[in-house]
Amino acid sequence: MTALPAAFYARPTPSVARRLLGHLLVSDIGGHRTVGRIVEVEAYMGAVDPASHAFGGRRTARCEALYGAPGSAYVYFTYGMHWCLNAVTERADVPTAILIRALEPLDGIPLMRRRRGDVPDRALCAGPGRLCQALGITGREDGTSLQRGRLRIMRAARPKASRVIAGPRVGITRAADWPLRFFLGDSPWVSGWRKPR
Repeated sequence: MTALPAAFYARPTPSVARRLLGHLLVSDIGGHRTVGRIVEVEAYMGAVDPASHAFGGRRTARCEALYGAPGSAYVYFTYGMHWCLNAVTERADVPTAILIRALEPLDGIPLMRRRRGDVPDRALCAGPGRLCQALGITGREDGTSLQRGRLRIMRAARPKASRVIAGPRVGITRAADWPLRFFLGDSPWVSGWRKPR
């Protein structure tokens, strides 16, 4: 397997979001490998996006990695309990990114179960906080490259375009209706709500 190069991410964010579906998120955090296929993502459009941490050009210590190089990780803590992983896109100093929302668990499933506790396998990686817990992702990965190191996105066969569905984003209150959530419509591993507008 080879990691998706930085050039893959250095394109318009919605296009990258669609193209991330089907590739593999590989974690070697804790010295043990866990792997999941990306089945759901959401694009965030930076300074012009009311739902983005960088809306209006906001730049704080918390979101500094969002301004990093394309193909790097932006990991933030939310609701006082969950880590969320984003892949930074476009170019440095343009704070656009893609939230990884759900994975199909493929490898290291017993470890995912231990990390997640007593939940059905369907819930191991169905949601951004859940997948980070299952793969051991924390703020230590914030700003790191997704081409090398303990957390990487690896190339895999892309799904047919007809499987990809676009719809409004979920779990947010501002600009939720923007059709920037992309998921595999026939995957049982997406985080929940499926019907596109």
